[in-house]
Parts: sequence; structure tokens; C-alpha cells
Amino acid sequence: MMGQKTDSRPARPDGAALLGKACDVLEAVAAAPGGIAQSELMAQLGLSRTTTYRILGVLVARGLLRQDPARRIYAVGFRLMEIAQGMGQGAWSAPDLPAVAAPELRSLRDATGETAYVAVLEGREVVALGKFEGAHEVRSAARLGQRKPLHCTSQGKAILAFLEDKERDKLLKRLPMTPLTQHTITDRRRLASALRIVQARGFATDDEEIVEGVRCVGAPVLDPEGQVVGAVSIAGPAWRMTRERLDLLGPEVAAAGRRIGAQLRPVATRAASATPAQPVSATAAFHGICPRWSVQAGLVWWCDALAPELRSLRPGSTDRHVARTEIPIRALVLGEGGDAILVDIEGRVTRVSPDGQVRALTPLPGPPTALRVHPDGEAWAATPTPDGGSAIGPLSPAGIAKPVWRLPGEVSALAWAPDGAALFAATPATGTIHRLEMGRAVPLLLARLPAGGGRPVGLAVDQEGGVWTALYDGWSVARLGAEGEVDRIMPLPVPRPTDLGFGGPGLNTLYVATARDGMPLDALAAAPLSGRLLALGAGVSGVEEAEAGWL
Repeated sequence: MMGQKTDSRPARPDGAALLGKACDVLEAVAAAPGGIAQSELMAQLGLSRTTTYRILGVLVARGLLRQDPARRIYAVGFRLMEIAQGMGQGAWSAPDLPAVAAPELRSLRDATGETAYVAVLEGREVVALGKFEGAHEVRSAARLGQRKPLHCTSQGKAILAFLEDKERDKLLKRLPMTPLTQHTITDRRRLASALRIVQARGFATDDEEIVEGVRCVGAPVLDPEGQVVGAVSIAGPAWRMTRERLDLLGPEVAAAGRRIGAQLRPVATRAASATPAQPVSATAAFHGICPRWSVQAGLVWWCDALAPELRSLRPGSTDRHVARTEIPIRALVLGEGGDAILVDIEGRVTRVSPDGQVRALTPLPGPPTALRVHPDGEAWAATPTPDGGSAIGPLSPAGIAKPVWRLPGEVSALAWAPDGAALFAATPATGTIHRLEMGRAVPLLLARLPAGGGRPVGLAVDQEGGVWTALYDGWSVARLGAEGEVDRIMPLPVPRPTDLGFGGPGLNTLYVATARDGMPLDALAAAPLSGRLLALGAGVSGVEEAEAGWL
């Protein structure tokens, strides 16, 4: 119609459409490692020059993208990196899962020559967050951010197997079992059976199930609370990654997953549920040692080594002074009937009943530096050797007749595994904890702890085989996993824990002896509970100490 005005300008996208286009721009820039030019973005996304210019201007102003004026390209901005890291902490309970996993991925790549990946669960798929490319010309080269199905990847199966039962069952019911190769598992019952195998051996395999000619092996990454947060894997061509090699690499990948998980931070709600250390003794010791739970007597024995006396404590009551000795106490073990057997620094042995009756026993030819009872009731000790080391073996009134192991340095603490197949020994001067296996003459180094974190001076083993140690001058006790990694730290309100042991009903309380001797006044003012016996609800069950039958 004549005289009617028409608007020939292109329609501006509404708010939702513009937001979607902005997301497309962010994804395109993030997928271009070297950056991308505005013209390339327009061509790739089909956007007009005006729309692209407006979106880029806002994203650059917010710091989500940055512009390189010299090369006239756009790259991911530092603000976007900060936001991604913060979101990652909430999603994966970790400072930065790819960063934490990087050293392990590099080690796996270097050891195998194949590409190593770390991935997380996203809906009903897994997404790769980090990788280290293999050294071979022909190698697995899946891109970061690529989504893959759960049912036919080693990463997906590893994650599925270690999810909580309800969450896994819910996922399996909705999981599309799409066949991608002739080897893909498409039957839910067969997949459930495969996941039970993964749970039993700790790793999963992909036998050409997603891509013909490619095999991979993966294992879960569990945070310190046992929640699955991702998976780590190695992939390569099937002619190099044979089925036999997958079985050999599986335990290595599983160990890498455990080490990554040990470094992750549990989510705040679970971390906050940890019970703080509480003082349970009414008075302080100069140098508390040897908290040992007597099931028969229903109490915990412990000692002040320097103002030498034996104390006892029943849960819910105050501690009791039971007996005093003339010279400092070196060790305490449990005797038959719940008695306490004390060894002083001169080798004299005293037996004390819960009602305070004291009986002197045959003295030892030399005082042990550490003493612990095997689950079968036999006492084992560490004694000093002329070269400054320690001899470890079964103890009798005549001493150690024949050492089973020798270690450099003075051993301060011993603790048995629940099945009695291994003895753990701590050497504070070197910060080392050794695993001594019955039938194996050569000691195995379990862990070497950094000096700045405190010296390991006490040991206890829980029912899962985790080794707990008191970190003197470290304000904490730590739990070591199967590979010697620190998988839990329990903070204390005092700097000098000296020894620890499980006790209480259910053996789920961790008693920690502490010291105050040698501490300056300002340090005591900052840590007034020093010297008190502390108790922690550690969330694990301890191991009952056997009765000593050697005296």
C-alpha cells in the first residue's frame, strides 16, 4: 500500500534466543585452543556481523572472553576460568579434578605410551575433562568435552559400578543401550553382571565396544568419603592394548584412581559431619602414651610416661589414677583379663589389674622402643641395635631371641594388621612407615611423610586395613590407604599427639594421647588441651588388641 512504511532491518533476536547464541559463541571459542577470529565465528555459527559483535562485546566486558588485538582473535577469558574452577569444586568436590589428576595421567602415559584420560559423569554420559596424549603415532585421540555413553566405555562402567545402588539402578533403567559395534553390551542383565565384576576387581574394560579396533581400561576416582566423582582410563589400538595387557594395566589404573581420589576434598556437608576431637581426661599428662582399650574391663588404659603413672578411663566418666612407678614408662600392652602390663625405660615389667593391684614381673634384658601384641597373643617388640637401627621380632622374658626384620633408625611405634599378616613400624626421625609382611624378610616402605607435616610417632590399624598415625608437632592424625597415600587428615586442637588406639563400644572411637612437655608457655596458651587424652569419632571401626600371653 502506497504511503505505508516498511522496516527492512533484520529482526533482533529476543532475550532467550540471544542468550542461546551467546552460549554457542562461548562453546565455539572454548573449542578453539588457539583462539578464533570473528569472521570464523560468524561462518561457523551462522550469525550476522551485528549480532556477533554485540555478543563478543558483552562477553569481553565481563571477562568471559578476551581479545588479542595483534592477532585479531578471541580466546577464553580469565574470569570464565575462575567460574569454571569454582563450579568444578562444587560438582566434583575437588580443587580442580583435571589438575589433581594431571600427574597421574602423565605417569600412566609415560609408563604405557598410551593416551590417559580423566572423565566425569554428566547425565547419562561421561565427559572427558583432561588427557595426556600417547607417545605413538597411532593412538587414541578423543577430544576433551566429548560425550560418550556409559554402557560401552571403561570410564562409564567404572563410574556405574561404584555409584550408590539406588542411583545406579535408576540410571540403568533409563540408559539407552545403543549398539555402537558388534561387541557393545546391549542387554541390561549382562551389563549388571559385568558391573559386579568391576566392583570385585576395581577396574573396567572396553573391548572394542564403542570403537572398533580400540580397547581401554578404566577405574573409578573416589573422594575421601568414598563417593565416586569420576574415572581415569588408558586407551589405545587393540593390537597394542591386548586383553592380556588390559588385565595387567587394570590394577595400575585403579591405584592411580585411588591416589587422585585421596587428594580430593569431600563436599562441605560431609566434611562438616566429622566429629571434632574432644578431651576425655580430667587432667593433663606431661607425655601421654599408649591408649589401649580393654574389652574385658570396658575401659581404656593410658600412661603419663614422664610423671610416670598408669591411668584408666571408662566411657562417660572421668579418668582414674591407678598406679605410679618410680621411673619413666616406655610401653604398655594388655594382659589376660584386661590387665595392663607396663615396661619402663630400664626394662622392668609391672602388671596392674583394673582394681589397682600391682605385681612385679620378670625384667627384660633391655627396654623395647616399641611393643605390640600379635592377634594370636604373642608380644612383638622393636629394640635398638648398636648401629642406631632397630631389630624387630617376638619378645620373651629373655628378649628378642632372633630378629625377623631390621630397620634403619629408632622405631617408635608398631601396629598389627587385623589378620596378623603384616606389622607396621614408624620411624619418626626419617618420617617413614614400613610394612613388614610375615614370611617376607625384606621390609616394604609404605609411606615417607614430609617433615613439615609432623613426625609419625604412634600407629593403629582399622578393620579396613587403613593405617592411622599420630603426627607429633603436626596438630593432626592421618590415615594412610593401601598404597601409602594420606587419604584422611583429622585435625587436633594440640600440636603434639603421641599415640593412638581404637576403643569404646563398637571400637569406633579413636583415642589420642598427647604431650605438653617441652612446649613454651605461649604455645601452651594457644593449645591448652595439650597433655589431655582426646577422643574422635573417626567414622571407622578399630581393631581389638589381643591379650598378651608372654608373661
